[in-house]
Amino acid sequence: MTYTVAQIAKSLGAEAAGDTSLVIARAAEPQSAGPDDLALAMDPKYAEGLSQGTARAAMLWPEADWQAMGLQAAIFPTRPRFAMSGMTRMLDKGQGFGAGIHPSAIIDPTAVLAEGVSVGPLAIVSAGARIGKGSVIGPHCFIGVDVTLGADAYLREQVSIGARVTIGERCIIQPGARIGGDGFSFVTAEPSTVESARKTLGDQGAAEAQPWIRIHSLGSVTIGDDVEIGMGCTIDCGTIRDTTIGNNTKLDNQVHMGHNVSIGDNCLICGQVGIAGSARIGNNVVMAGQVGVNDNIFVGDGVIAGGGTKLMSNVPAGRTMLGYPATQMDKQVDLYKAQRRLPRLLREVAELRKVVFKSEKDD
Repeated sequence: MTYTVAQIAKSLGAEAAGDTSLVIARAAEPQSAGPDDLALAMDPKYAEGLSQGTARAAMLWPEADWQAMGLQAAIFPTRPRFAMSGMTRMLDKGQGFGAGIHPSAIIDPTAVLAEGVSVGPLAIVSAGARIGKGSVIGPHCFIGVDVTLGADAYLREQVSIGARVTIGERCIIQPGARIGGDGFSFVTAEPSTVESARKTLGDQGAAEAQPWIRIHSLGSVTIGDDVEIGMGCTIDCGTIRDTTIGNNTKLDNQVHMGHNVSIGDNCLICGQVGIAGSARIGNNVVMAGQVGVNDNIFVGDGVIAGGGTKLMSNVPAGRTMLGYPATQMDKQVDLYKAQRRLPRLLREVAELRKVVFKSEKDD
């Protein structure tokens, strides 16, 4: 699919200059862009690359001198990075999944597929599943019993969705995501060594080792609208109530959500975050890579946790956290600075000791 410079600019609400009838087929970096590409040089530091490519049109920063760069046309978005969202959506060629139901797909007779649903090769749609209008189920996907999938959902290849999971409209689920496995929930007949250690913060007391007995997952998973779930994510069912994800929340690759976890609306959860069972995450929360969240705690609205942060206790709304155990980011940075000063301080203390002891001897 191709667009003119004028069409792209209009879609982005951006100004355009030059020959806006030029046809664009792809987006590319300036140094590798060809005559039919839209070169992306939205910061002056990328402009030098234009001379290495053969692009005729580029997306530039406001008030850039496009003619001096040898271009025939240019687009000037007011917020360049935000414009990337609309531009990439227009030029995305997709994965090439075919329309309709592939002959090798297995669709249970009691499943209900709305108009325009696409089901790829070797996909399985189980009994009682309800698939919304215009949804795409990629190759090798598994849709469990009584699953509800909202309109315009998009499942890439090898996505697995367990029984009774509910997923909202326009959700995007990347390859290999697993939604609706049983929770990691086990108990012992008598108070366990773990319970004793948690109570005493170390001493296991008289507790003896016992076999772990499974607690079955009777709940499922409920996911809101416009949610994205990255590759390799694993989302456990709730024990009694559902594990939940709110509207417009985005999960990066390899995020794990334990049983009974609740995540609010418009959250951004980055790669390798692990959220332990029954933790509650508020709205508009951002967790950078490898953040860990303890079980049964609450993280308030608007919290930001930096990379590698370990949240061990409740976090009030609006806090910016860092470190292990997590503290407010400015305090954690002060601690890091103090740690770096320790070797120098120790040397200074050693020198002072020599001076003090020498003066005492002289006295």
